[in-house]
Amino acid sequence: MNKVMTRTQRRPGTRPPGRQDSRGPGTAPPRTPGGAPRRAPAGSPPPPPRTTPAPCPRGTMRSPAPRPRPTDLFADLLLAVLSGQRPVHCMLRHTAGRAYDELAWLAEHGRLRTRGTRPVVRDIGYYVPRPGAIEAFARIGAGDRTRAMAFRLEQGPDLRWRCTAVELGGPRMPRAADDG
Repeated sequence: MNKVMTRTQRRPGTRPPGRQDSRGPGTAPPRTPGGAPRRAPAGSPPPPPRTTPAPCPRGTMRSPAPRPRPTDLFADLLLAVLSGQRPVHCMLRHTAGRAYDELAWLAEHGRLRTRGTRPVVRDIGYYVPRPGAIEAFARIGAGDRTRAMAFRLEQGPDLRWRCTAVELGGPRMPRAADDG
């Protein structure tokens, strides 16, 4: 089975991880206009040694930041549209088939719009039924409420991921008579 969980769950009431940079704010030396280094007055102690990381040797490169998964990107985009933070038409180029109509219907009914607390993606999981297709779910939290969102992504011939279905808990969009 290819089911995977991607985001870690935080317990309510706990804080996010602390700062990893040991320097702390405000430890850089003050800058002077023109970029000239400041000279210390005579008799003052020498400045502390620089703690900046050494540059990479020539010919080597630092590893690039990891690219976010398409499930993470689409969960954030869909949440922004469904909570009213972004307009529905921003998803036109990211959807295929009936997904845009479903998204517009869900956004119109405002199932993820909240007063006060902004909804956030708490957790994402996905299942790969075949290469080029991902069925994903996201747990959406707003305050003490948790909602579920499911969506399907398919990779097109241009290798871009597009959302082909979106669902939230509750009633679904009515099907047209000619849809079958």
